[in-house]
Amino acid sequence: MDRLRHEGLGMTSQRTRNRLIQRLRDEGISSEEVLDVMASTPRHLFLDEALAIRAYEDTALPIGYGQTISQPYIVARMTELLLSRAKSRARVLEVGAGSGYQTAILARLVDKLYSVERIAPLLDKARERMRELGIFNVEMRLSNGGFGWPEQGPYDAILCAAAPASIPDELREQLAPGGVLVIPVGSDYQFLTIVTRSEDGSRFDVEKAEPVRFVPLLSGVVR
Repeated sequence: MDRLRHEGLGMTSQRTRNRLIQRLRDEGISSEEVLDVMASTPRHLFLDEALAIRAYEDTALPIGYGQTISQPYIVARMTELLLSRAKSRARVLEVGAGSGYQTAILARLVDKLYSVERIAPLLDKARERMRELGIFNVEMRLSNGGFGWPEQGPYDAILCAAAPASIPDELREQLAPGGVLVIPVGSDYQFLTIVTRSEDGSRFDVEKAEPVRFVPLLSGVVR
């Protein structure tokens, strides 16, 4: 990968990224491992060139096909919650790869990441970015996200980057005993929600963390 393109200039420089990281600290993100990974991950590579200068604003931005790259605070918050609750990082599922930014963050913090995306051109872009960044512990596939990837489960943790109206049973059932799901839930009003499966696998505990706004979790695939 071109080093200058990776490191960025001006509004995509490391100095600009560092200001974002300080803002995330000020907003309550306390996991230094999450902040370190975000500081060294070039968010501008996951956006179209016209939007790259806005990459280190703490805001969601469009990536086409009616989808967005999540606000950095939300990426950090969901990742921090997932890792703080997960008992293991051996097998993790991401639902909704988008252009791959959250994928790149998670992949550097877990042993093995499985990721599904329903829009083929976005999945192609995400795969290209993983290769470009030298991230090789991710398997990705085109799939209806709400169904997850049961063939590769069960998972120690699942992160979902789109909002269903209610928690999909398919995702809950793919959690290993003691596993955790972090997912935005709701239609008009959405809450970031934490679902923890009991150690014996018989019970799911549900906790609301904070209000959020995500694109809806849709069915079907787009080629």
